[in-house]
Parts: sequence; structure tokens; C-alpha cells
Amino acid sequence: MIRSLLAPLAGALLALALTDAAQAQAPSEAQRAQAREILRHAVEMDTSVEGQRVPELAAYLAGQFRAAGFPAEDVHVLPLGSTAALVVRYRGDGTGGRPITLMAHMDVVTAHRADWERDPFTFVEENGFFYGRGVFDNKAGMSVLTSTLLTLRAEGFTPTRDLIIALTGDEETSGDTARMLAAQHRDLIDAEFALNADAGQGSLDESGAPVSYGLQTAEKTYASFSLTAHNEGGHSSQPRADNAIYDVADALERVRAYQFPVMWNDTTIASLRANAPVVGGAAGAAMARFAQRPGDRRAAVVLSSSPFTVGQIRTTCVPTMLNGGHADNALPQSASATVNCRIFPGVAIADVQAQLQRLAGDRITVAPLADNYASSDASPLRDDVLDATIAAVHTNYPEAPVIPGMSAGATDGVFYRGIGIPTYGVDGIFIKDSDDFSHGLNERVPVESFYNDLAHWRVLIMELAAPH
Repeated sequence: MIRSLLAPLAGALLALALTDAAQAQAPSEAQRAQAREILRHAVEMDTSVEGQRVPELAAYLAGQFRAAGFPAEDVHVLPLGSTAALVVRYRGDGTGGRPITLMAHMDVVTAHRADWERDPFTFVEENGFFYGRGVFDNKAGMSVLTSTLLTLRAEGFTPTRDLIIALTGDEETSGDTARMLAAQHRDLIDAEFALNADAGQGSLDESGAPVSYGLQTAEKTYASFSLTAHNEGGHSSQPRADNAIYDVADALERVRAYQFPVMWNDTTIASLRANAPVVGGAAGAAMARFAQRPGDRRAAVVLSSSPFTVGQIRTTCVPTMLNGGHADNALPQSASATVNCRIFPGVAIADVQAQLQRLAGDRITVAPLADNYASSDASPLRDDVLDATIAAVHTNYPEAPVIPGMSAGATDGVFYRGIGIPTYGVDGIFIKDSDDFSHGLNERVPVESFYNDLAHWRVLIMELAAPH
């Protein structure tokens, strides 16, 4: 009886505490203006592979950090061909352990004015949204991280551990700047773990109410392979059974029929368990069954039949491009297909290539393409990161459940995980599915969600790197 009588009071006190916490972390008008200006400046630089203005953006951001009092020896612009990376260290007092690296990227997907309603490289605020290429992916996260560190520095805050902001310049294409940091500048980015502003996201329903928040703790490895057949060719009037196009087609048919082994990890089990009641129906029941009995065959059959869940329980490979022949009146001398794979964490790229070769047969040569990423293990579900993320999410959206998840795509996080730095996608922007136009036309981000992200990152840093 006492518990039931006190429950309403406890709920009211919790709501009051959350309200007070949100107000305490809310960005000032000055910080909102600063973050908006950084975002505007960044969006209006075409940092796509066509525009090639990443070095200019890196120099601009480096200037912001130097002007805020960051020592020159802690601000590093690292050029690489036509792009660049930026690494800045915010010195702590060392009482809180090893550093935390904060990640984002400066480059964007190509956009052409003729395709857009607005100039993609003109920053526009309209009807509650910021518009422009990269305004969501990933210049919002980049701008929020930059503004947060600049603001904390201006306030005289000393973290208990070093904070490292690492901004890359070609995440949308080759990932070479992240590879460079991992391979050649480990000393600049080495950390106990990394927090990635290019992953993690909140979902809003169409009324604008929060649905859930996805904490990214794993991502699949991106790898593409060429399957190539060669033949001496000949005249098309004299067809033979040994035809390069037939050979590739036969190989692809075997790839189509094959399913990689069912797999799972702590992240995928937690994600399936949490999402099962939301999804409901046969798919939801299969998710719940698989979470309860990992590897369950009947559940795996159901999950494998959907493009939205098959990638959560196995490596997938699918043909994406075809090329063959040289004339319409000649037998093909060569034919090839590109097969793109999304590889489950912990599986080596070489093992997938070997399996494709077995499926393709002796007439086919399977070779990796140059843009393959590194293999990536899942990051452990750390209590400190999970608790900090819950606190940050609930600062703005107290009702939103926080659900660990694995991305079917890949970010620069794979390179950090690949060298043993656990990485977590924890950005705080909430958005409706109908408003998510990242990589698409008329990209936009809700204005208030962008400003809420400032509070989100402040709480994350305070929870993980402030005296308690």
C-alpha cells in the first residue's frame, strides 16, 4: 500500500528531475547561434568528391579551435591527396582514465543543383528544418561536436580524461583518411573507446512523438568482389557451351542459392528482443524466439525471408553490377559481376572471398575490389557508455527506450574497431522516417532536433569525462 501511494509522487519527482536536468544542459542562445553558424559554413562548402573542399573545411574548423585557445600542437590537419583529416585533443587532468575519441566526417555525397529544389550547397532554414547537402549526414554531428568542445573550453571545463575529436574527409567514398589515422597516426586517436556522431539515431513517429533510440554497437563489414570469367571468344554464329557470360550467370545462380551461416552477438540478441513487441506478428514472434533461443532454425527461416532482418542474423552477398562481351556479333572474351557483401562482425573478409570462390567454381576468378573496408568485431555492451547514452537521450526524450543495434551499413567506426578501439554510435538527433533524406534529394534535419543534440552531447561528455 505504501509503495502504491508513493508511486505517483515518485513519478512526479522523476519527471521534475528530468525537466531540471534538461534545463541545466540546454544550450544557451549563444551556443545555438555558434553551432548554427558552424553548420551553415560547413554546408556551403562542397566537400563531395567533386567539390574537393574538405581541406578548406578542415582549415576553417582548425582555426575555430585555435581561436578558442587550443594549443597549436594539439590541432592537427592531416592532408591526404585531395582530402584531409582533422584531429584535435582537449587535454584532461588524467584522473578519469584513457582518452575518449569523438568521431564525425566532413565529406558528403555528391549533389547536383539541377536535381534539387534548392541549391544543395546553400544553407536554408525553412518550415522548421535546415536544408542542404550534408546537413544531416554528417555535418550536423560534426558541427555539434565542434561547438560542444568550443563551449566547454570557453567555460573553463577540464575533463577527467583527454577528449579527442577526429574528423575524416572521405567516409562517403573510400574511407582512406580513417585508414590513415588508424594505420599511421594511432598515437593521435588512441582511446579507451570512441563515440561516433555518424551513427546512433532516434526515431519519431509521424506525430513527432519519440519511438525509440538506436545505440549502434556493431556494424557489418562492407566488401565487394569481382567474379570474372575469361574465354577465347569467337564468332557468334558458332556458339559453344563454354561461354564467359554463361559461366558468370551460373556462378551467380549458385551465389543466389547459398545462405551464409546463422550468427548472433550480444548486440543483435538485445536488438531482436527489444524490437520484437514493436514489430509484432510473425516477424515479431520470430525475433522474440531467436532472442530467447539464439540460432533457432524456425525463427531464422522467418527472419531470413525479410530484407529488413536477414542482415541481422547472417552475412549477405548480392550481385550489384554486370559487365560482359565486346560486340553483339562475337562470343564474349570476358564477363564479370560485382558482388557486394555485408559481413557479420567477427567474420574475416578472406573467409567470405574463399566461400564465394568455392561457389563460383574453377571457371571464375574471385578477387576483392580496392574499396573494401576492414573486418570489424562488435563492440562490447559497456555499462558506462550505455548509462551515459540513456542519460543523454532522456535529457530530451524521457520516454524513449534505448536499444542497442547493429548497422547493416558501415561507417568509419569499422576502422577503429579493427584496431581494437570499441566504437559506439551515439548521436542524439531524432527524426521521422519521412524526413530522413540523407544521401537523397533535398536533405534536411529538424532545427530543434539539431539544437537538442547539443544538450545530448554535453550530457554524454559530462557523464563520461566530468568529475562526479
